[in-house]
Amino acid sequence: MQPRTGAIPTARELAAATPATRDRYIDLLRVASLAVVVLGHWLMAAVTADGKVGNLLAVVPRLQILTWALQVMPVFFFVGGFAHALSYRSRPAYAAFVRGRVRRLLRPTALFAAVWGAVALAVQLAGAGGGLTGTALRLVTQPLWFIGIYLAMVAFTPPLLRLHRRWGWGAFAALAGGAAAVDGLRFAAGVPYVEFLNFALVWLAVHQLGFLRADGRLGAPWALAGAGLAGAVALVAFGPYPLSMVGMPGEKVSNMAPPTLALLCHGVWLVGAVELLRGPGTRLAARARVWRAVVAANGVAMTAFLWHLTAMLAVYGALLALGAPLPEPASAGWWAGLPLRVAAAVAVTALLVGVFQRAERPGVRHPAARGDGAGGTPEASGAGGAGGPADTAGVGGTSGAAGAVGAGHAGGASRATGAPGAAVAGGPGARGAAPLAVLGITLSVLGVLGLSMVGYGGLLEGRAATLIAFPVTAPQALALTLAGWLLVELRR
Repeated sequence: MQPRTGAIPTARELAAATPATRDRYIDLLRVASLAVVVLGHWLMAAVTADGKVGNLLAVVPRLQILTWALQVMPVFFFVGGFAHALSYRSRPAYAAFVRGRVRRLLRPTALFAAVWGAVALAVQLAGAGGGLTGTALRLVTQPLWFIGIYLAMVAFTPPLLRLHRRWGWGAFAALAGGAAAVDGLRFAAGVPYVEFLNFALVWLAVHQLGFLRADGRLGAPWALAGAGLAGAVALVAFGPYPLSMVGMPGEKVSNMAPPTLALLCHGVWLVGAVELLRGPGTRLAARARVWRAVVAANGVAMTAFLWHLTAMLAVYGALLALGAPLPEPASAGWWAGLPLRVAAAVAVTALLVGVFQRAERPGVRHPAARGDGAGGTPEASGAGGAGGPADTAGVGGTSGAAGAVGAGHAGGASRATGAPGAAVAGGPGARGAAPLAVLGITLSVLGVLGLSMVGYGGLLEGRAATLIAFPVTAPQALALTLAGWLLVELRR
């Protein structure tokens, strides 16, 4: 295929230019895990005729066992650890690494937060913040918790990689042991607030498994899967942990918020399971049509994730506005209409992606236009070839696809090009840029997590939520998010 000189490369062109050494299974896992999360959110929504939004798993508790297969967010964080390990090796300057990983994540996130902030303000000034609209204002930001955690993982990657290089499996064991100790203090000793430490310990432990995968040290996946599954079963059967691996309304203990040792065991079992499927998964991803679809999906993955709840709530809002009957959740009529509602949510998500995907796909010229065949600009290739497929901060995207034009992840030569405008590792420019990067990602984490907790409901009334130990309102969280994004975008 003749490349379009000067144009942004298409998914077909990027797929065709992928090196044979690339670990395409990792890209497939990223796309598949996000798709399962999105589909799970759509399936769990139990909207009633009066506009109230419930949880299908609460309506039909026996379905909670399905979360043991469908709660796949640990797989996404595992894939992120793999990509971050290879990315940091190609750009060891802290500021360059942070910018290369989070810019493409923060751009669509900042746009999403700003757009919904403006919509929420307009809706509430018009006095239309009740019913399903009010519920939407509270719900649409909830998935941002995942982005906040992921940003923190990026920030902690360099020190955790140093621990990994020194201790290997010992670093994972230390994090897992810390998570177990936190649960012991929480449940046995009743220590208040200690459970929030597991937001870091549990997810960073799963992330650490990605480091081990990057170094080829994740052997015996059957043992990993078996140990994780056995641990989760024992903890749920004999401990204070609930069956569901996702949060449930009204429950006293959640495995998700904050994460528990049971969720960590669940994550270990899933990592072992996907590693057991590595052979057939690799063969599937090697098929030309499948790989083109993976590259295309990675190009819009973050935008689709951010807007999928908006799409779902828009579908239900349209049904209510048109006077269409909404069957009782979990009834025969509800199940019969589910495929049509999901198809409508897919269509609306695709429309929103078409409108907002530009933030995830900044102008990157085709590599042929550069004349060097390097696979696009350093920013386009994310971590520089070896850094991982979707260097949209590990969340898929054009950068990941563009990264496929350079060296692949499976041991290819890495290019320590750094982020645009970044100095080489250890130079004075790199040292000067690092504090800005630290401040930017810190503000972003606090802002994004704050928005996920407080939402946009009650905007005019000053509604607040407690973030760590401090109350935060939606305007404050939005300001933190935007300020952090702007600092990350700054070049020295």
